[in-house]
Amino acid sequence: MGRTEHTTREATPSRRRDDYGFFGPGSPTWEVWTHPTAYIGFQRAVVIETLDPFLAAAVNHVGGIYTNPSRRIDRTAQYFLTVAVGDGRSAIEASDTIMRVHARAVGIEPVTGRPFSANDPDSQLWILVTAWHSILYCYERFGPGPLSRERELRYWEECAIAAELQTIDVTRVPRSRAAVREYLMDESARLALSADGHALFHYLLRPGFLPSSKVNSIMWNCTRFATTATLPKWMRRMAGCRQSRLTDAVVTVITRLAVRLWSHPRRMLWVLRYLSPSGHPLLAEALLGEPPRRQEVVTPAQARAEAGPAVVVEAAH
Repeated sequence: MGRTEHTTREATPSRRRDDYGFFGPGSPTWEVWTHPTAYIGFQRAVVIETLDPFLAAAVNHVGGIYTNPSRRIDRTAQYFLTVAVGDGRSAIEASDTIMRVHARAVGIEPVTGRPFSANDPDSQLWILVTAWHSILYCYERFGPGPLSRERELRYWEECAIAAELQTIDVTRVPRSRAAVREYLMDESARLALSADGHALFHYLLRPGFLPSSKVNSIMWNCTRFATTATLPKWMRRMAGCRQSRLTDAVVTVITRLAVRLWSHPRRMLWVLRYLSPSGHPLLAEALLGEPPRRQEVVTPAQARAEAGPAVVVEAAH
């Protein structure tokens, strides 16, 4: 489990953090998102997200995942880590930046002929829930196991806080395991693998996906078997992704052992240095850095007041 003691600095951020962000040490978000299983959960999330045809169209429209995959993965991981463990002002600034980028990803989805937008509230909710669910699911499957009922409920309340940084209607964020299951079941009716989505799904799982870092490519290739083991059967059938039950079982045992080996914060940080050079200082600061200037947890509203006016974007439906 990721430690929150502040012992020595592993990395030097551009400035000393203002506060503990929206959740802080001891929160279920810090517990789950700073655990080594988050690496697998992140891979699972970006793969599952491709099942939203409108989101897949938006990703292909931007094109960065194909032209510079390492940078795109790095920036995505950085954003999620900033919201999870960064200080409030950094999270607000990251949200403003990503919404400005998303505002350019608009067009017509080729299969349905309907408009798509990366800032669309439905797609943003899909990204949020799949990310938070995947990180928690892999923590349970390959790490310490389920959170207590009270901490799991708190985890989903914290997910709703994270939703305030996107174009999401916060009232739609599921707040319990049962509500998450209901949401995912409802969403499955509209999910489909378009040509864009099918290409992305397999591209994000294939070996050698991150050519700029051999270490990262090896890590991504190894964890893809664990990621596949977590995917529902219907999802694998939809994507034409085959992996036997025996492989699932063997990979699960091996991954649990590997997670124990890499559970020390410094070993985990070594891995993250390759996956997300931009996200690495954030996690290092949370695990090993000195306390922030103000040792307190803030709300998105408080952080917004310090960061300045919100970015105005078209939240297309």
